[in-house]
Amino acid sequence: MSTFLFDKTIFGPIKSRRFGDSLGINLLPNDYKLCNLDCVYCECGWTLTPDKKVELPTYDEVAEEFESYLMKIKSEGVNVDSFTFAGNGEPTVHPDFSRIIDLTLALRDKYYPKALVSVLSNGILINRNDVREALHKVDLPVMKLDAGTDKTYHLIDRPKSKKTLDYLASYYKELAGKVVIQTLFVRGEYKGEKFDNTTEEEVSAWVELIKDINPSDVMVYSLERDTPTDNLERIEKEKLEEISLRLRKVGIKASVY
Repeated sequence: MSTFLFDKTIFGPIKSRRFGDSLGINLLPNDYKLCNLDCVYCECGWTLTPDKKVELPTYDEVAEEFESYLMKIKSEGVNVDSFTFAGNGEPTVHPDFSRIIDLTLALRDKYYPKALVSVLSNGILINRNDVREALHKVDLPVMKLDAGTDKTYHLIDRPKSKKTLDYLASYYKELAGKVVIQTLFVRGEYKGEKFDNTTEEEVSAWVELIKDINPSDVMVYSLERDTPTDNLERIEKEKLEEISLRLRKVGIKASVY
């Protein structure tokens, strides 16, 4: 199936199911996906080994483009509900991620003080002090947790390291009460390996992880956009609601998108 890349550093705002009028911030190349996961469902395609040095936008380039863009859309009366770090891969791999978060908070306060600052992250680099400090500063640190067992996590998210779900959960707990967990549920097969994170074993283990993390919210969803492989099955909304209800019954807010 066809996938796509964001071709700008600052883009939108676009209408988002989760974030309203979402102004996108892409700290990664405009023509290349850069990530430490290789998720089977990623709308940006597969994570490839670069054939040349990957160049990221510098802090100064981001700062100049960001404020210029905000001045323009503010003058046009454009609404922004969320400044959302997403883009072509994992935003925390940018070496100036923490500084850019500080810049974003300052620009938000200047131009759209009612907007939230949101970061969509896979959590792999959350062991870095600068990344954790930056995530503590934002309004919505939205962290990925796509399975209940390490086997299924490695089949779906395909991390380039040996990081485990316990590793992720241990750091997510530091953001307890603030962190938002996002989980994409999917069934499928890739390279002869079948996976399904909606089974009783997976969901039960996932619920226990969520309870331990104690997030402010859990975002539950399934496929909506193109994926790099065809052998995936979108999970029906009724099943997603059933899974979410298991969290609500133990006092954890959960929403289906």
